[in-house]
Amino acid sequence: MNVLIVLGTILFILMVAIGGKKGARSFIGLFLNFIVLFLTTLFMTDPNADPIILTIIASAFISCINLFYINGVNDKTKTAFLSTILTLSILLLLITLVTKYTMTQGFGEEETGEFGAFSLYIGVDFVKIGASMIIMSTIGAIIDVAISISSPMREMLIHNPLMDRRALFKSGITIGRDILGTNTNTLFFAFFGSYLGLLIWFKDLSYSFGEVINSKVFSAELITILCAGIGVALVIPIASWITAYFFVKARDKNKMI
Repeated sequence: MNVLIVLGTILFILMVAIGGKKGARSFIGLFLNFIVLFLTTLFMTDPNADPIILTIIASAFISCINLFYINGVNDKTKTAFLSTILTLSILLLLITLVTKYTMTQGFGEEETGEFGAFSLYIGVDFVKIGASMIIMSTIGAIIDVAISISSPMREMLIHNPLMDRRALFKSGITIGRDILGTNTNTLFFAFFGSYLGLLIWFKDLSYSFGEVINSKVFSAELITILCAGIGVALVIPIASWITAYFFVKARDKNKMI
């Protein structure tokens, strides 16, 4: 516990020293996001609750915290929020279908040993739970890409107010291409970093390559990475188009702030 307090204090000091008030809000935002995720998990244990609806509501709250609370309510955060929700809605349908037909929901063979004394018939839909887990793992990257596109596009239009909608959209796509590779690599290395112990365990158990690939634990996490990558790639054109449309419309009406 003392180590956690020390590390948390160091993080807070660095975020405030470098980010100022926005850094302090970002630090508080971490706890607010945790509260949202914790409450969502509690509500999902209710057999009468729909995990998909809870995920959408939680994603909206997380988006509001990371966009409006940290960065304020303005044109760029509004378009980033709209882009995030639209991307998540499309991605949620894809993830639900993938989770259902790949049958990666629930617990893998490597995990069932710890639950042998418990009943898994708890009255919840594991397909929807699995889809919700993937969305929760993806939303942070999608929000990050959405604001990373809308913010520089706003600056471009301010410094070059004569840009038309098509040119601004192409600029957003160009920005998205630059950050696409780094974000997908971040997701990829986060997976291997968190599951390095599992990979070592596979080696100790002398799993073949085919057994590793077909393991539910490994394939479920790999599907999460692939779905997250799809979400990151999908939000780029969506955010670019929405931002270009609303920014140019606001400029023409002299309402851009």
